Amino acid sequence: MVAITASVPKPASRLRFILDRRDVLGALFVAPAILYVLLLVGVPFLMAVYYSLSAYTIYDPSWQFVGLQNFIDIVQNPTFRQTLTNTFIFTFGSQFLGLILGKFGALVLLRPFPGRKIVRALIILPWAVPVALATVAWQWMFDSLYSVINWSFIAMGFITRDEAPNWLGTPHLAMLSVIIVNAWRFFPFAIVIFLAGITAVPQDVLDAATVDGAGFWRRNYQIIVPMILPIVAIGLIFGIVFTFTDLSIVFLMTMGGPIGATSVLGFAGFQTGITSGDVAHGAAISLFMLPVLLIVVVFMLRFIRRREI
Repeated sequence: MVAITASVPKPASRLRFILDRRDVLGALFVAPAILYVLLLVGVPFLMAVYYSLSAYTIYDPSWQFVGLQNFIDIVQNPTFRQTLTNTFIFTFGSQFLGLILGKFGALVLLRPFPGRKIVRALIILPWAVPVALATVAWQWMFDSLYSVINWSFIAMGFITRDEAPNWLGTPHLAMLSVIIVNAWRFFPFAIVIFLAGITAVPQDVLDAATVDGAGFWRRNYQIIVPMILPIVAIGLIFGIVFTFTDLSIVFLMTMGGPIGATSVLGFAGFQTGITSGDVAHGAAISLFMLPVLLIVVVFMLRFIRRREI
């Protein structure tokens, strides 16, 4: 007589038991992103703090503790104060212009018209094109001799050749130029934000407002805008942070000129710390962006919490 033995399941391994836990598995998946942030953001940040508290330069690499003296030096420098003012003008000017373009672009793309899908795909190009390539193209458009903008105004009879503005050679026009280029880069992102917010507004709310006699502008600014304001504010936070720390457009178009009229904090930190070799003051200028951005972000988040509906 043959005895039939039932197969006994093997006990699950300890590793498999641990991986079945949601909290452990979630932490395991998030670990690469945390490691990425620590290595590429945390380590440079700590090095910047280390150098900003010293008198370190590439000509004298010996580390000497000076405390907050580097921060006191840059705050007392009138050039730095002008750079800080330029940074705020560049950041908030380009964000304001980008939001306006994004708002009207989203309203246009919500309307049905032939080729709307193609236009929606092409509208992302300013955001997707490499910044160096786009900036070189805009530099030609603002060129003092070959500017297509100036020649268009001359052809339409608005100005003469002698009255053609030197876009990148005049301080206020140079700042306007870099603001326009950055707004051009930002407005596709603003369009996506506005499209997502407007399409999330319940249609019955808009229909009820229309029945009550609300026209286009009242529906837009008394119903739609207040409802999507938290979404727009989140997008604005990202835009402010990226623009406030950006140096690519200024570096490629104007090199901070003319006479420092377009110099921003990121460019000033690069010029001081890398080009000039004063690593300590360059690190202090770069770290100065942290408390300013922290104040702006905290203010925006508190504003969002108050406007949540």
